[in-house]
Amino acid sequence: MLKRYDVLFICIILLAVFKVNTALAIEVGAAQTERYLPKLKGKRVGLIANQSARVNGTHVVDILLANGVNVVRIFSPEHGFRGDQDAGAHIDNSIDVKTGIPIVSLYGKQKRPPKKALQDIDVLVFDIQDVGVRFYTYISTMHFMMQAAKDNHIAFLVFDRPNPNIRFVAGPLLDLKFRSFVGMHPIPILHGMTVGELAKMIEGENWLSGNGQLKLEVMPVLNYDATDDYTLPIAPSPNLPNQQSIYLYPSLCLFEATAVSVGRGTDFPFQIFGHHQVKLGHFHFTPRSIIGAARFPKLQGHEVWGVDLKASQTRGFDLSWLVFAHRQFRQQNKRFIVHPDFFDKLAGTDILRLALEQGLKVHQIEAIWQKDLDVFKKRRAPYLLYDR
Repeated sequence: MLKRYDVLFICIILLAVFKVNTALAIEVGAAQTERYLPKLKGKRVGLIANQSARVNGTHVVDILLANGVNVVRIFSPEHGFRGDQDAGAHIDNSIDVKTGIPIVSLYGKQKRPPKKALQDIDVLVFDIQDVGVRFYTYISTMHFMMQAAKDNHIAFLVFDRPNPNIRFVAGPLLDLKFRSFVGMHPIPILHGMTVGELAKMIEGENWLSGNGQLKLEVMPVLNYDATDDYTLPIAPSPNLPNQQSIYLYPSLCLFEATAVSVGRGTDFPFQIFGHHQVKLGHFHFTPRSIIGAARFPKLQGHEVWGVDLKASQTRGFDLSWLVFAHRQFRQQNKRFIVHPDFFDKLAGTDILRLALEQGLKVHQIEAIWQKDLDVFKKRRAPYLLYDR
């Protein structure tokens, strides 16, 4: 006969097994063919995607074609359709070698699709893995494509995917005076939403211009909530090669507007940082040119001294490294923020830069935007699809 503690132990084990099985059962939007294929039958489809749009190793374009969907055109974001282009590299239109489908680049001469590229499309399907950070440009591409769909009376379908940083809502909200391609919406640096939820918010908050409504539909992730850890099965871009870089990216990207290297041109981008003249730590590295990831990295060829974060447990938005580096540069009378306009665009405000210049501590800076975060959480609530 089982004793009480034996029964309790068995229950705990069963709950743990159930949690594991639930996690394994997560289905991204693109995997749910039985739900979305009827919506695409007989339609001319434009696909907005890159290398991250995969289901168990198979690209969504191959899934659609295998199921008889008429994909007439592909639209590719920063880093290109295959995800092998440098950050910021201009990408020309091309033809997909495997399928022969024309590819329209949304990160070359234009970031908005030309009208002629939309004239023979009935539905636009968006399937790109995001990382939940405002200045990661895939969501800006989504905004422009949503606007194009609205302007041209085209339906817009989002194949949703988990956000690996979904647990966090942090950082300053964007002031629209600093709106740019690295920040288009009045949301914090970490907004805690999937692309599907954000798309609903963009439409619901009237952040698209023009009259009328966009015919928007989201294919949600099944068996997913905001407490689930989700490891991306494929790198979303060349300089976010693993989960650690994705976790640290929100905190380290602001260094891009400073004199400090974040490891572009090494095997550990967004997992280390340092400088060649202002010694920020005892870890050293030398950035080199890496085609397809960092052709001309900052501080190329210089021995850089700084901090190794490959084993860091930091998650969310950590200002301490930025405050520390700024202080070290000031003590040595060196210029830290070398591109103030770009820094403000990344931050979405000039408040952070001015706070650093005033020498405020981390908790003092974070207190500046806490009330804004509380308001934002209430504002986004109607658009959430998953348990919080």
